[in-house]
Amino acid sequence: MSKVNTVLGPVPAEELDIVAIHEHIGYGMPGSELDTQWWKTPEQAYEETVPKLRAFREYGGRTFVEATGICNGRDVDYYKSLSATTGVHIVACTGFVGGNTALPYFAEASVDYLTKLFIHEITVGIGNTGAKAGVIKVGVSRGGRMTELDKKIYRAAARAASQTGVAILTHLAIDPEPAIAIFNEEGMDLDRVLFGHADDGPNAPITPHQRILDAGGRLGFDTFGYETELPDPPFWARPRKERFDHFMSIVNDGHLDKLLASADANCSPLGWPGVKGHTVNYIFEQLIPDLREAGMPQSDIDRLFVHNPAQFLAIQN
Repeated sequence: MSKVNTVLGPVPAEELDIVAIHEHIGYGMPGSELDTQWWKTPEQAYEETVPKLRAFREYGGRTFVEATGICNGRDVDYYKSLSATTGVHIVACTGFVGGNTALPYFAEASVDYLTKLFIHEITVGIGNTGAKAGVIKVGVSRGGRMTELDKKIYRAAARAASQTGVAILTHLAIDPEPAIAIFNEEGMDLDRVLFGHADDGPNAPITPHQRILDAGGRLGFDTFGYETELPDPPFWARPRKERFDHFMSIVNDGHLDKLLASADANCSPLGWPGVKGHTVNYIFEQLIPDLREAGMPQSDIDRLFVHNPAQFLAIQN
């Protein structure tokens, strides 16, 4: 039986149930803990986060993929406490949101070192937490093009994924050609890569969605809920109907098996105010009702939120 690493131990992929594939317990840029205006005490973060995860569980959500990488506020002991308290499976990641978030110690490391680091966190554990990472996070640095550091991290991620059998999810999909080339060079099956944030406002028009699908990759429509209709929308917001229609056009083109969806919400942002009115539970409160109204059968909704994520996250070894 295939399994997935969660912070409380391995879980059969068949027991993940509804999965939020790209979310955050708490995300911030390196150094955000020094910002006294926005930094929260552990108690404040806990009070903000637990009700959201409990609501997620009550709606039927079971698994929360925590996509905060090394240097961005990852706190695995905290995740373990939250998982035990709420009954939500939390999948932690190794890797980096983007090269620009890797502190110098990691940015100056070799591909070999990073590969060994990722493998250790997947097979032995993250620090002394006893928890193993269940997915590798990589990304595109600010500016919209993969830097040499990004490419180094992608290569290390491909090698670690190939040796451990875990999947890779990306932050942004707007410069996929270098990634596709690296993955091909390293013998990485593109079906094991989720090209994320393919739907956000600034990047969706310049993301080569069909190229990614043709190469065998998966597409993450994982910023649902960041809408221009919000009272104070972020710069990556997008009109609700535009994003939904874009998503449905790819579904209707026959690519449902290659799609995963999420909200990229931040339960308790670190070092910044976050986006008011947006939580992981947009999935249940708005997205799934919209899908039903559009005529999507329950079997396809299950494919999107249960079967596709389970297949993607299951360790392949």
